[in-house]
Amino acid sequence: MEIRALRPNDDRSTFRSGDPDLDRYFHRFAGQNQFKHHLGVTHVAVEGDRILGFATVSPAHVEIENLPVAARRRLPRYPVPVLRIARLAVDESARGIGLGSQLLRFTLRLALQMAEDYGCAGVVVDAKHDAVSFYARYGFISLEALEGRSESKPEPVPMFLSMRAIRLSQGRRRSE
Repeated sequence: MEIRALRPNDDRSTFRSGDPDLDRYFHRFAGQNQFKHHLGVTHVAVEGDRILGFATVSPAHVEIENLPVAARRRLPRYPVPVLRIARLAVDESARGIGLGSQLLRFTLRLALQMAEDYGCAGVVVDAKHDAVSFYARYGFISLEALEGRSESKPEPVPMFLSMRAIRLSQGRRRSE
């Protein structure tokens, strides 16, 4: 299996994650967002010609006040650059083999590279309600309180993982 950037000729039509919104995005919009509008890059996990999973990332920024107190201690008091995970999904046929974790670790390595090349304070994701525990296992923390949310249609939970935590998870020390 290989994780690489989506190519224009990749067949996305057979991908089924079980989430209609993620599938619709991948089938209809991932290509045009990447190749036409340049809004983000979708990385795919492929085996042969079959796409087993994907993660779409884009540069973003986060207002310093929205970060947890511990994360903002040494940061400047203006918006800081982050890598946003816009979408991450695994095909139903590839569930249970750790592919979601592999895609997440891949995006964390992209954040490390972004930090070295352009600057990056961490990774942000708007986690769907059923994915919060997945991201929390990797050290992501919620950016806002969950009080007052509707159980019938929960909104995504903004979560953050600092570059310090990413470096520690990758066994890297900050080189200064």
